[in-house]
Amino acid sequence: MLILQHEPAQGPGYLLQCLREQDIPVHLIRPDLGEAVPRNASAFGGVVLLGSDHGVHDGLPWIRAEQSLLIDALRSSRPVLGHCFGAQQLARAMGADVTRNPRPDIGWRELWITPTARSLFGGQDRLLSFNWHYDSFQIPAGATRTLFGSNCLNKGFSLGPHVGLQSHLEVTEQGLRDWCAHGRDELRHGRGLTVQSEAEILAALPERLTRLRQAAGSLYRHWIGQLDRPPVFGRRHAA
Repeated sequence: MLILQHEPAQGPGYLLQCLREQDIPVHLIRPDLGEAVPRNASAFGGVVLLGSDHGVHDGLPWIRAEQSLLIDALRSSRPVLGHCFGAQQLARAMGADVTRNPRPDIGWRELWITPTARSLFGGQDRLLSFNWHYDSFQIPAGATRTLFGSNCLNKGFSLGPHVGLQSHLEVTEQGLRDWCAHGRDELRHGRGLTVQSEAEILAALPERLTRLRQAAGSLYRHWIGQLDRPPVFGRRHAA
């Protein structure tokens, strides 16, 4: 399993725990620090992309390299799981637009789970999730919307073994504390109806994380179970 991490405070967290519980070996790299992105996905059972302070249109060499890797993963049916920036990268590789959201979406949010996707999230119809993003994706052609929210319509999609999440289900308590410390000025200057304060983000973390993991664990186990599925994503979609 290949994991692409882009920020020190945005690690694989709870997802890594789920992978280890299934005895899945993990190879983690930091493209933002100059570590080389593999040119193809054939050596890995799946690819995970985590969040980033960058946007998919920033034009950095490692962002372009990730796009090439994702196109190869789609062509070879290597399951991809994207979180926030990672989901935007996945949507873009599938031919969908990524644009500025009307407003930033930072903090804890109740998201709605679409009826067809509820089995992915343990049968729930709502999801408590953590969010920190300024951009959003369009749903790729052929994909199904899985999550939607009041501050951002497209919060998740799936297509075969590929899953994109415009939110963070992988977060841990320490990771959130580190993230808030890193983004303290951003939170202070962006305070508004859709940007929570550091105190609001860090309140009642044990209860919030317990609730989040009930749904996240179900989704992660489902995605892990897709690793050996036959191809469903044709070459013509990955241009």
